[in-house]
Amino acid sequence: MFSFLSKRNPSLIEEMDRNDCNPVLLENTYKQFQHINRLLSQWHRVYRNEILPLVKQQRTYSLLDIGFGGGDIPVQLAQWAKRDGIQLHITAIDPDRRAYEFARSNYPEGLVRWRHISSRELLHENEKFDFVTSNHLLHHLQDREVATLLKEAKSLSSGKVIFSDIERSNIGYTLFNIFSRLFFRHSFITTDGLISVRRSFTPDELKSLLPSGWKVKSMFPFRLLLIHEKS
Repeated sequence: MFSFLSKRNPSLIEEMDRNDCNPVLLENTYKQFQHINRLLSQWHRVYRNEILPLVKQQRTYSLLDIGFGGGDIPVQLAQWAKRDGIQLHITAIDPDRRAYEFARSNYPEGLVRWRHISSRELLHENEKFDFVTSNHLLHHLQDREVATLLKEAKSLSSGKVIFSDIERSNIGYTLFNIFSRLFFRHSFITTDGLISVRRSFTPDELKSLLPSGWKVKSMFPFRLLLIHEKS
């Protein structure tokens, strides 16, 4: 592995996480998330393999998405469920007000309930959700923070928790560096995406941080799924 990728580097800061980042580039980044997630994050496969087999058309389900960013993934989950005749009520939370305002402004009312709140704050409301999901949140955390988030997500779920994130690798870093520069401009996608890879985990690194009951799955291309399912 490249020397700068040999160890996870959670000290790096993504541009979009800076309070004083360029607001135009930030909005463009939120807009472009939907395209890059469709290409790389594979949430339709996750929905089909990890969520759909557990639901029945005769009842209503709830799903919490933590750290929704641009908001595209909870919207897609809502659309897929509606298409499949599944009653799925989705709540999406993010502690960043900029993400909250973007989602409220760019997606129709009714599909998703958007909230400007953290998972820690939501715990105090004693809500439970059949499914808890998150995309590209784990790599933003320090190692010691991962266990805290997993505990919160587990407490908020009455069923299944699914976290999806990047698997750090030479090939993934190289291909993203080339690909993103061709298609994603005037945003933080390339700069922050490369930082995200450097902050992300290998399967063994992630497994070493997990409490009992959690499992890690590798998924193409360069993806890690972290799953907890209550019996």
